[in-house]
Amino acid sequence: MRKVRVEDAVGMVLCHDITKIVPGEFKGVAFKKGHIIQEEDIPELLKIGKEHIYVWETREGLVHENEAALRLARAVCKGKLEITEPREGKVNLIAHQDGLLKVHVNCLNRVNCFDWLAVATLHSNRVVRKGDLVAGVRVIPLVVEEAKIEQVEALCNEAKEGIIEVKPLLPLKAGLVTTGNEVFYGRIRDKFGPVLKEKLARYGCKFLRQIIVPDDIGEIATAVKKLAAEGAQLILTSGGMSVDPDDVTPAGVRAAGGEIVAYGAPVLPGSMFMLAYLEDIPVLGLPGCVMYNKTTVFDLVLPRILAGEKLTRQDIAFMGHGGLCNNCPNCTFPHCPFGKGS
Repeated sequence: MRKVRVEDAVGMVLCHDITKIVPGEFKGVAFKKGHIIQEEDIPELLKIGKEHIYVWETREGLVHENEAALRLARAVCKGKLEITEPREGKVNLIAHQDGLLKVHVNCLNRVNCFDWLAVATLHSNRVVRKGDLVAGVRVIPLVVEEAKIEQVEALCNEAKEGIIEVKPLLPLKAGLVTTGNEVFYGRIRDKFGPVLKEKLARYGCKFLRQIIVPDDIGEIATAVKKLAAEGAQLILTSGGMSVDPDDVTPAGVRAAGGEIVAYGAPVLPGSMFMLAYLEDIPVLGLPGCVMYNKTTVFDLVLPRILAGEKLTRQDIAFMGHGGLCNNCPNCTFPHCPFGKGS
């Protein structure tokens, strides 16, 4: 850009917004950045105190902030999100579908280490809806070196799906195995089933059925295998997850052929959580807190399962950072820190 007298600026492109203020009447943009100066604009510019303005001057190797912001936005999301029109070097990224927001944090940090470029996102692993704002991209100066943008584009190409994406949630068919002699023999009424059905319904999952069995390894194993044979793509187990001698749900899952990935999670509430796989079918052992706490480890794990992720022991271990729920009187999850550190 270069500074010129307004009388000499006719035909040139304005590099910045010019604000007009009339006390008590108006405050706003009189001339927008990108406006081509006309002869009739000169008196108005002088009237609002502008004797000189900055105009855009094309120079090789430099990119205007709006073009740079668009290129940066396209690079970080590989064009998979909705991209708004640039305004003052800023572009918003909007979710194009309901799903799970995934942010490749290491790559994001590398991008933000470049001077004059900024990409701000929501936390990764957050459920978003179509139309939600998920990230903002900003180029800070009016012009930036094209070589810098090219470096960022090359860096983003290393992430095959882009640095920011929204993965669709699959409405899986789910079954529930409820264990416990107290429920099986009718001493108490099961309260897990209604809670889990409601949570699954939020994601459009089909609930196949609930099988109630006593604290017996063989019967638990049989129930798990029945649900798998009936087409369950997700199997939940409730009850029998503590360390008491009669709590044998993990042993029953093993007996069914399941491989336990993690038994115990650094999440409160939800530390007695179990993750297993029966071949490719995820089997989740849910602790009692899921029955009476509004937000638990289940709310952190379920969306990732529905997004098609096969979680590992490390994935569960990394939930410790941000895994403490404050049990706020008015729960605002997911608009809170719970689960946001993983």
